[in-house]
Amino acid sequence: MTFTQTGDPTIRQHVQAWRQLDTDEQLALFWFIYTEMGESVTPAAPNASTVSPEIAEGLFNQVQALDHEAQLQLQRDLINRVDTRLCRQYGSLSDTTKLLFWYRLAQGMDSNTIVPMPGDYELSDEAEELLDRIKSLSFEQQITLFRDYVSPMGAEPKPGAEI
Repeated sequence: MTFTQTGDPTIRQHVQAWRQLDTDEQLALFWFIYTEMGESVTPAAPNASTVSPEIAEGLFNQVQALDHEAQLQLQRDLINRVDTRLCRQYGSLSDTTKLLFWYRLAQGMDSNTIVPMPGDYELSDEAEELLDRIKSLSFEQQITLFRDYVSPMGAEPKPGAEI
């Protein structure tokens, strides 16, 4: 499934390249983006959210309460759009709140409250090249790329009272 909100072919190409990586490589790329570009990109996530940050924080707190293996599995499930309660909660968030949630996960990885990246992990050549291409995008293009990447993750909320 290919999904992107922007008509910018460069952004579409980057999102598709990201999604062609295996699940763990997609997560690793997100981490490397956070660590290498966090100064410029990630501060925009909290400021871009039009919904109160408490919504992203509530989902983050549920993830933080899980053991590290379950935290990693949830992140994989979000990318693979598995139909679980937490993935449905994520699916009900606005795009900017989803971006904020991933920002909070990266902060949690930084502080070891969320399963951290293995210290010796190295990106594949393909992911490294994509990271370099992402770094060369303008700030606005980077934010659009991240929003378009995280938007379709998770699962559709169920009708009725159950999320």
